[in-house]
Amino acid sequence: MKFTFTDKKVNLPKSVHNYAEKKVGKLDRYFKTEAEAKLVFSVEKDRNKVELTIRSGSTILRVAESTSDMFASIDAAVTSMERQLRKHKTRLEKRLRQGAFAPQPEVVEEETSFVPEPEESEYQVVRTKKFPIKPMTVDEAILQMDLLGHNFFAFKDEDGGAFAVVYRRNDGGYGLIEDEG
Repeated sequence: MKFTFTDKKVNLPKSVHNYAEKKVGKLDRYFKTEAEAKLVFSVEKDRNKVELTIRSGSTILRVAESTSDMFASIDAAVTSMERQLRKHKTRLEKRLRQGAFAPQPEVVEEETSFVPEPEESEYQVVRTKKFPIKPMTVDEAILQMDLLGHNFFAFKDEDGGAFAVVYRRNDGGYGLIEDEG
């Protein structure tokens, strides 16, 4: 597994990076190809935050955890990532390494939560809509979205002809997602 560490507004000793590499490295058994792990460490309001993003092929997994201790935040992020992998186990098995979810003879660390994991359910499409995607500007798409009262709107960008989506952000602004191609 390849690692990238980013320290935001904090100077961490090398031992923290080594600890994170050791803990996150255990997740490598889930992936067929060599995965890339990106860890961002930061301190916000006396909370030690760890953001863990793992990219393997076209699969991207991300978790963020915040505790009063950086080592505990790393442990929590790894636990959350494993929980996310187990939760989506059946959907990910095609993309991940064969036998990744087979029980390992390793020593299993105690989990701090006594909450049972919820049963995994299949994704259920409850409604399908078909509509022509018309070329328009970003401003026209935002206007159309507002007129419909939706939180997002898909359209074809008039300038480049690429597929794009505008959406309403929590802060009241608007976001744009564009196709690279």
